[in-house]
Amino acid sequence: MAGKTDIGPPDFRNFLPPVIKNNYGKWKYHEIVRPGVLLHVAESGDKIWSVRVGGARLVCTDRIREYAEIADKFCDGHLRFTSRHNVEFLVVDESQLEPLIKDLGERGYPIGGTGASITSIVHTQGWVHCHTPATDASGVVKSVMDALFEHFVNMDLPAQVRIALACCLNMCGAVHCSDIAILGIHRLPPVVKNDKLPKVCEVPSTISSCPTLAIKPDPKTKGVQVNDERCMYCGNCYTMCPAMPLMDPEGDGISLWVGGKVSNARSGPAFSKLAVPYLPNTPPRWPEVVEAVKKIVDVYAEGANKHERIGEWIDRIGWEKFFERTGFEFTDKHIDDFTLAQLTLRNTTQFKW
Repeated sequence: MAGKTDIGPPDFRNFLPPVIKNNYGKWKYHEIVRPGVLLHVAESGDKIWSVRVGGARLVCTDRIREYAEIADKFCDGHLRFTSRHNVEFLVVDESQLEPLIKDLGERGYPIGGTGASITSIVHTQGWVHCHTPATDASGVVKSVMDALFEHFVNMDLPAQVRIALACCLNMCGAVHCSDIAILGIHRLPPVVKNDKLPKVCEVPSTISSCPTLAIKPDPKTKGVQVNDERCMYCGNCYTMCPAMPLMDPEGDGISLWVGGKVSNARSGPAFSKLAVPYLPNTPPRWPEVVEAVKKIVDVYAEGANKHERIGEWIDRIGWEKFFERTGFEFTDKHIDDFTLAQLTLRNTTQFKW
């Protein structure tokens, strides 16, 4: 339309492959042909194959051009990005399926992440871009997935395992509802630089940014004071005021959470719960985090029943057995002391030793 500038996002239907557009809402079933390869069959009998390739959250233009080149060669230009940073090449001509898989293999792209496997880790920005991270995102994810790579290309687990990482508790990732969640944590309140704060920050806005009312005015410096006991290390104040940095190389670290899921199958959706309260930041490979995550996966793979998610497995054996089998220490940090904690605390005498 002439003269119209704010057109909003483009209509997704304009980018659908013809077979998907023609059968929209009329799909009969899908099946996993092999790890990473799904066959989708419509009521009309039309078929389309999706080949899932392990991708990354942060990609360069050269990588995107290569994706487009592969899609043009085998898929009439059609591909899609999944919510977990994978790439799916959409094949209509079955004769192109094996050539595509061979070409991807020669280029070094892993195919997998379907069914009872570990798919790519969804994660946040980390040190690359975010201003309040307690840990990196891409570096930790790369290190963990290197150790769990065989579970991506093979469907050898009791059920699917979803892993997420958020570099701080503001959590622009999915750590609240993942089988295994890697969460960066701050352990110290922000440093208040009152020699700079009144000059670069708006004091009322800085005070009102705190969700726990831990910040109050400091009349002597015309800056602010922080009540350390009320601070929950969220970084909201630093977002409003650069004179209140929160990151600390010694205090920051990583916690691990387990048992969450979004799926409504067999049991309802669930929040992740704390497993390891603190692990140190040790770039570039984070060996302590990798070891702990791999331990959870290995113990789960050995003891869970078929189709049992990590949270369901823990519910069956009990948290006592979970800590015993993983070797993780149970500490006072595992006891919820939030105001409404009675809603989450175990309130029966039924223990599973």
